Amino acid sequence: MKFTAQQIAGILEGDIVGNPDIEVSKLSKIEEGMEGSLTFLANPKYTPFIYSTKASITIVNKSFEPEHAIKTTLIKVEDAYKSFSKLLEYYNMVKLNKIGVEQPSFISDSAKYGDSVYIGAFTYIGENVTLGENVKIFPNVYVGDNVTIDNDTVIFAGAKIYSECIIGKNCVINSGAIIGADGFGFAPNDKGEFSKVPQTGNVILEDFVDIGAGTTIDRATLGSTLIRRGVKLDNQIQIAHNVEIGKNTVIAAQTGIAGSTKIGENCMIGGQVGIAGHLIIGNGVRVQAQSGIGRNVKDNETLQGSPSFNYGDWNKSYVYFKNLPKIVKNINELEKKVNGDN
Repeated sequence: MKFTAQQIAGILEGDIVGNPDIEVSKLSKIEEGMEGSLTFLANPKYTPFIYSTKASITIVNKSFEPEHAIKTTLIKVEDAYKSFSKLLEYYNMVKLNKIGVEQPSFISDSAKYGDSVYIGAFTYIGENVTLGENVKIFPNVYVGDNVTIDNDTVIFAGAKIYSECIIGKNCVINSGAIIGADGFGFAPNDKGEFSKVPQTGNVILEDFVDIGAGTTIDRATLGSTLIRRGVKLDNQIQIAHNVEIGKNTVIAAQTGIAGSTKIGENCMIGGQVGIAGHLIIGNGVRVQAQSGIGRNVKDNETLQGSPSFNYGDWNKSYVYFKNLPKIVKNINELEKKVNGDN
């Protein structure tokens, strides 16, 4: 797929300095640019590369004025970084713009979907499934009975959506994600064995939710595991049954959240964080990577450590912790002097 500088400038509402007819078909870093590629310059420390790059087109800020001769065609915009991001979104939209039903695939007679959907080969669509307009389902996806997927949602290859789940508009579910598997519910019986507690609820993803590759979200025991609007989950995250995650919260990879915990809005949770069950995490909370949360957290707290506590206090404590052998040695020497030992 090729685009001219004129076409790109039209999408970005930018000004061209150079050849408006030059074409590009791929993207590149400015330091690795080659003929036929498009790049951008936003960070001033990369400015020297604009004089040596072989990229055919470079997006720059309107304030940029070259100090030496350049070969690349410039497209000048208000914000080069935002414009390049906008172009990536446009590129993805064009790349993913598939329509139709590929074969072989299985679609239940009771499923409902419009002409604008894409259903990739080897996909299974169960009974009473409803797919909204412009839904894209890539190959090898499983969609269980009574699932609803709203408009403009994309589900990448190999994802699994179990029965009864509800997926909102403009969601992205990446490969290997599993939405709606049974929660980890078992109860001990008279024999000392563990019997499974039926998990009869579902998972609800509201609009504009992104789910990373390999992430798992368990269905509720009763009711719903609820992921609110705008939540972004990284790869390989475990969300247990009956968890609720508030609007616009972002969570990094390998985090695990135990059952029935409620997380507020606009939180930022780092990688490999562990959160115990039945907790309430407030709004605007920040949790540093590899922390362990075992208590309720108030709004706007910033935490680190396992068990976690205030981030500033953690940093102060770490200064003492890393010097602990020296501190213990000094204390022992003082005790000897006080006790009169040689």
